[in-house]
Amino acid sequence: MHSSLVHRYLARSLPPFHCARRLFTSGRCLRSTEATQKIYEPVFERPKFAKRLGRPQIRNQVLFFVFGSSLAFSYAAWRTNFETELWANRLAASTKWTDITSADLRRLQQIELVKNLRGVYALIQDQASQIPQLLRPWVSGLYLAFAQPYADASDGRRLCWKLCLLNAGVWVAWNISRLQPMMVRSFMHHPLSGLSYTMLSSTFSHRSIIHLLANCLALESFGSSASVYLSQSQSSTSPDQLESTSAYHFLAFYLSAGVFASLVSHTVTAKFKYPRLISRLSSPANAPKAIDTWQAAVSAVSTTAASATTKAAASSIVPSLGASGAIYACVTMTALAFPNGQIALTIPPSYPIDIQLGVGALLALDVLGVIRGWRFFDHFAHLGGAAFGVAYHTFGPTLWIYMRGAGVDKKSDQEGE
Repeated sequence: MHSSLVHRYLARSLPPFHCARRLFTSGRCLRSTEATQKIYEPVFERPKFAKRLGRPQIRNQVLFFVFGSSLAFSYAAWRTNFETELWANRLAASTKWTDITSADLRRLQQIELVKNLRGVYALIQDQASQIPQLLRPWVSGLYLAFAQPYADASDGRRLCWKLCLLNAGVWVAWNISRLQPMMVRSFMHHPLSGLSYTMLSSTFSHRSIIHLLANCLALESFGSSASVYLSQSQSSTSPDQLESTSAYHFLAFYLSAGVFASLVSHTVTAKFKYPRLISRLSSPANAPKAIDTWQAAVSAVSTTAASATTKAAASSIVPSLGASGAIYACVTMTALAFPNGQIALTIPPSYPIDIQLGVGALLALDVLGVIRGWRFFDHFAHLGGAAFGVAYHTFGPTLWIYMRGAGVDKKSDQEGE
């Protein structure tokens, strides 16, 4: 029964075939045989392996950096102008001086800060009267141990300490098992995820306590020096333009440098590492063996190729996190701003060396890591941050003066109307 149905179907579907007797002598019959064989070939062509996977894009990440950095510097310029005008008015109302300098504004802020810290100390003393007499000196001493260095530090150093506290808070979140899925999704930047905001959030993310401590020590040192340079560049580039604080300027620089470092690493992965990986996986050497059935073909595409892609991507394309890129920007800008400075390791203790020699050795190590393909550190992010620091040392101060001046001019126009 089934055999007769098959013969009837073939009789209706196959074209006429009249060359059976001349199979080996007629070219026309051979062409007819080829036409018959084409009926059994698939009517579609399987898409290529690389085309099925697609390619990661960088457009959204570039736009995120451009608009995010512009927003950060615009807000920093506006906030700096606002606070500068506020402190200048307070100083003008309390003194008879006609010539007010940026140093006068910072001195007034310092006096106000010490006054507030003393107020908090008096409040602690009042509350400590309710605890045993033996513990009161310990409470007061603990507060003074933190308040005195905070009062003596510059604006930039205080900001670096706050950034370190934020990094420590993110590290604590990493150690809460319930938050692990959210931390992996939102505080690590994976170039294949398609996300953009993780280029910023990953800047504050550290999973290892060693990584956290090393970056915080470097940020406290080089970040405060970079902030001092930004303040000095303001005074030297535009002496007539007052500035009460450089903290907002440094914060915008730090955030933009961190995002730019992540963008460089993302771009290298999306445009070079990933295509090279896919090319290697789809090469004839890695191609699967001949497949007899369509079911086997579908199985090969969904299991063999996917498994190979997963294993290769896991070893060569990994997510990144950490503040190293932003810190490298502070390092290179500090080295260019203070070429006669010296640096030394805190842990382990070492002899001081010239800052440009030490920074040059760090950059050479990252270049070697790129050449050798080392994966312990994100060397491309380090180099991207270093490049941002060099570029900002060259063009940043002038751009900052322009942005602050544009904000003042816009406000003047609005008041005139």
